[in-house]
Amino acid sequence: MSHQIKKTIELKASIEKVWEALTDYKKFGEWFQVELESPFVVGEATQGVSTHPECQMKWYAIVKEIKPMTLFSYVWPQDESRDESSFTRVEFRLEESETGTSLTMTESGFDRIPEDIRKECLRRNEGGWVEQMKNIENYVSGL
Repeated sequence: MSHQIKKTIELKASIEKVWEALTDYKKFGEWFQVELESPFVVGEATQGVSTHPECQMKWYAIVKEIKPMTLFSYVWPQDESRDESSFTRVEFRLEESETGTSLTMTESGFDRIPEDIRKECLRRNEGGWVEQMKNIENYVSGL
């Protein structure tokens, strides 16, 4: 069983527009459906609440890397405890493509999550990332 989720999408938008949608916390919140309290800063936590109609939960992440126009990453917990053993790492990698921007999201670290909840976390997040990749596509396309 794979202990990571990987999704790649071709976006018909400039790399600058996609980068802004990922790293501006207000724009990120619009497509990700979360209301965040503060900007993304490397080494710092940001938190907020989900605005998704079917998923009212707290949102918390610690930003790990911001490499302009190429990489944005954070870690976030897979349970409410915020215990570091439940954190997975999310990376967004951008590359220019013929049609605009190739965006690859990888979430890893599920192997660190206790086995009794790992399968459910993978299932839940797999479905969530399918939806989120559609959301960012619609957002940067102006739909």
